[in-house]
Amino acid sequence: MTLEFDLDNPEFPEALEKEAMKSGGYPYKDKLKRSKYDEELEALQIELVKAQEWVRETGERVVCVFEGRDAAGKGGCIKVITQYTNPRNVRSVALSKPSDVERGQWYFQRYAQQLPTRGEIVLFDRSWYNRAGVEPVMGFSTPEQTEKFLLDAPRFEKMVRDSGTRLFKFWLNIGREMQLKRFHDRRHSPLKHWKLSPIDLEALDKWDEYTEARNRMLKATHKDHSPWIVLRANDKRRARLNMLRYLLNELPYPKKDQSLLAPIDPKILGFGYDYLKKGD
Repeated sequence: MTLEFDLDNPEFPEALEKEAMKSGGYPYKDKLKRSKYDEELEALQIELVKAQEWVRETGERVVCVFEGRDAAGKGGCIKVITQYTNPRNVRSVALSKPSDVERGQWYFQRYAQQLPTRGEIVLFDRSWYNRAGVEPVMGFSTPEQTEKFLLDAPRFEKMVRDSGTRLFKFWLNIGREMQLKRFHDRRHSPLKHWKLSPIDLEALDKWDEYTEARNRMLKATHKDHSPWIVLRANDKRRARLNMLRYLLNELPYPKKDQSLLAPIDPKILGFGYDYLKKGD
């Protein structure tokens, strides 16, 4: 269908509105009900506080990488983790563009500096994977740099894992019409319009280029030691709940209420490109 529309028009096209939720092969036609979401989220956040205390007391190190297209819901996933956890032990990282000094460093250096110390959880709102997505699509890196990154990233992540750090990589996937809807919502929100950057606006015409970069990245960097956990995120509520269930299942903290952590919805969460291509 035609995807052209006027971002500055306060009225979002009805035809796009009807397509948004099911775009990208999304398996549900409606959002999870708010009451059910709030109830399940609170229970999972209580578990998350237990997990945070275990990380602090045992000196564990945990890294969660959140990647996805613009407006995929990365910040919202991070927010439900940090909402009731201690900022001394759980922190988010959203780096700005590299400085002149950083551009002269080993590519992974400024990200390595942000990795957790003992007893800490670090959440990356975008990460070293900028070099596999935004940078090549927008012309900020050369094809040679991207190719080298795709070879080096699994090696870097293996070193991180071998150091005793637990690494989780989440890819949030949304359909094209849903991205348009979220961009439109941001453009006309007095509270969220600042989230719509010039890079976001340029991305409107580069959907296919981002898709190609995403597929290449997932194929090259989905490894046994650092798999991609893919979340279908047209409904942010389902995505957040399944993300939390997966993360909590993987952390062996004491007094875990296993009944709250199952089941993980296989329609929403899976692994790597093979899962993604089934509905995209």
